[in-house]
Amino acid sequence: MADSKSEFKELVSKAVTEFFKAKNLELDASLLDKMVVQNAPNPEMGDLGIPMFVFAKSARMAPPQIASGVLEFIKECSLGKVLAVGPYINIKLDKAGAAAPILAAIAKQGDSYGSFNQEGKKPLEGRRVMVEYSSPNTNKPLHLGHLRNDALGESVSRILKMAGAEVYKVDLINNRGVHICKSMLAYKWFHEAKGDTPESLGMKGDHFVGQCYVEFDRWLKGEKDKPETAHPEAAQQAEDMLIEWEKGNPEVRALWQKMNDWTLEGVKETYARTGVSFDKLYMESETYLKGKDQILKGLEKGVFFKAEDGSVRIDVTDVVGKGKDEDNHEKVLLRKDGTSVYITQDIGTAISRHDDWAFNQLVYVVASEQNYHFKILFHILKKLGFDWAKNLYHLSYGLVNLPSGRMKSREGTIVDADDLIDSLHADALKAIKERGRDEEVGNADDVAEKVALGALHYYLLQATPIKDMLFNPEESLSFNGNTGPYLQYMGARINSILAKAKEAGICENTSDEALALLSSEDEWALIKQLGDFPAVVQKGAENLDPSGIAGYLYETAKLFSKFYQTSSILNAESKELAGARLYLAQCTLQVIKNSLNLILVPYLEKM
Repeated sequence: MADSKSEFKELVSKAVTEFFKAKNLELDASLLDKMVVQNAPNPEMGDLGIPMFVFAKSARMAPPQIASGVLEFIKECSLGKVLAVGPYINIKLDKAGAAAPILAAIAKQGDSYGSFNQEGKKPLEGRRVMVEYSSPNTNKPLHLGHLRNDALGESVSRILKMAGAEVYKVDLINNRGVHICKSMLAYKWFHEAKGDTPESLGMKGDHFVGQCYVEFDRWLKGEKDKPETAHPEAAQQAEDMLIEWEKGNPEVRALWQKMNDWTLEGVKETYARTGVSFDKLYMESETYLKGKDQILKGLEKGVFFKAEDGSVRIDVTDVVGKGKDEDNHEKVLLRKDGTSVYITQDIGTAISRHDDWAFNQLVYVVASEQNYHFKILFHILKKLGFDWAKNLYHLSYGLVNLPSGRMKSREGTIVDADDLIDSLHADALKAIKERGRDEEVGNADDVAEKVALGALHYYLLQATPIKDMLFNPEESLSFNGNTGPYLQYMGARINSILAKAKEAGICENTSDEALALLSSEDEWALIKQLGDFPAVVQKGAENLDPSGIAGYLYETAKLFSKFYQTSSILNAESKELAGARLYLAQCTLQVIKNSLNLILVPYLEKM
C-alpha cells in the first residue's frame, strides 16, 4: 500500500496548502511532513485516513472543521473516493488500482519486500548500527535467559538490515573474572588429577565447565544441614587466583585458556543450532586493560577520585538523583587491589568498538537487571569526553523463566538452552508421528528441529522486550493459535495450495482486469494487510522491537485463512479470478516467509 499512501498524502498536502491560502492563514510547511497516513478503523469509513489535529493550532479551528474545509479543495482523485470523517480526511481506495502496485511490489522485490517505505526509500539507509547481544560467561553454558537475549539481538539485527541499516553484530565473551576462577578451582580440586575432559566424560565443553562452577558453589557452602562441611576460605582463593591471572601467572593462564576453549566450542555449537551469528567476538580479557587505562587517565583529570580504601570511584549523583541510598552515589571502577570490575572492561570495550567500526548507534541487548549499570556506563563515557556516547542505547528486556521458578546457575537450577531445545525437539517429533506425518514431511527429525526452534523463538519474541515472561514449552508447541508452529503450518499450507493449483493447470494472472475481480471483503483485507508490511518493518526497526512483526504475521495468517475459506482458487467462478487469487496467495506466502525470517522462525514447505 506504499504507493497509495504516498499519493494520498501528497494529494491532501496540496489541498491543505490551498485551504490555508484561501483562508489567508500562514502555514508552517513542516506540519505537512508531520501528517501521518493511517489505516481507517472501519472499512465503511474508508481504507486510509489522515488526521487534521496537527493543523488545529495554526488554523485556530477544530480538526473536523479543517477536514471539511480541506475536502472542498480535493476535486477528483484517481485513487478512489475521498471523504471527511470527523477530524480525518479518509479515502475509500479503488480496489483494482490499489491492489496492483502492492502485489507487483511483492512479486518484484521478493525476499527484500519490506525494505522500502511509502516514498520508495529504505528508511534507515546510511545508518550504521552495532548490536551487542548474547554475552555469555565462559563458566557455564547458555541458558533460557540467553535464548531470549539471542533471539532479540538476532531478530533486531535482521529487522534493522531489512530497513536499510548497515548492521555489525558483536558478542562480548565474558572470559575473565572471579566467576571464571571458581570453575577453574573446582576443576583443579575435583577433576585435574583424574584427567577428566569433556571428551572423556562425553559432555559438551560448556556443560562440563558449568558443572565445575556448580561444584565450587557446593564446596563453598557445604552440604545442606551440615555447616561443618562448608569451605568459606574458597571465596578468597578465587580472589587470589584472579590476581594471579592478572599478573600473567603461566600456570593459571594455561588452565584458563583450556577451560575457555572448552566453553566456547560448546557455545558456538548452540549458536549454530539456533541460527545466531556474529561479525566479531570481543573478549573481555583483551579489552579490560584499555578500560583500566581510561580510568587512570580520568583519575588524573579529576573525573574520578580515589577513596579512603584505595579504590577508584566516580560520583554518580547526577545519574541516580538526590535523596536515595548514599551507597548508590559512588561507583567503584577499580578495586582497592587494582583489579577491574565489569564496568571497567565495558568502558574499554566500547572504546575499542568505536575504533574498530565507527557506528551511528550501538545497541546493547541486556536484561533489565542491568538498567543501572548502563546508565552509569553511558554517563562515564560522556564524562570522559567521547561524543559518540550519546548514541549508546540499552535495549532492556525482562526476565524469562519456566513456570517452576527463577534460574540460579551457581545452584545448578539453570534451564540449559540445549536441554530445553532437545526437549522441544522430542515433543515436536512425537506430535509429528502421532499425526502420522513422519513420512509425508520427509526428514521428520529435521522438521521437528525447525518446529522446536519456531516454537521457542516465536514465544520469546511475541511479547514486547521489556516484559518479564514465563516460557511455557507446552503452549509454545501448540499447532493452533498464536504460536510459531501454527505460523509454520500456515506457510506449509499455502505452499501446498499453490502446488495443487498449478497441478490443476491454473496460472497466476497479474492483469489489471483480473485483479479488479479481487473485490470481496476478505480479499481486500488481505491485500491491505500485505501492503502494510513495509511500515511494520520500519516501526520494528525504529523501536528495536520484533513483537510488532510477530503480531503482524499472526494477523496475516488469520486473514489468509479467512480468505481461503471464502475464496476458492480451484473452484473460482472464472479462470481470470482463479489466476488472480493464485497470485494473491503467492504474494501472501512471500510476505509470510519474509516475516518468519525476521523473527527466526524457520519456514517449512511441508508439515
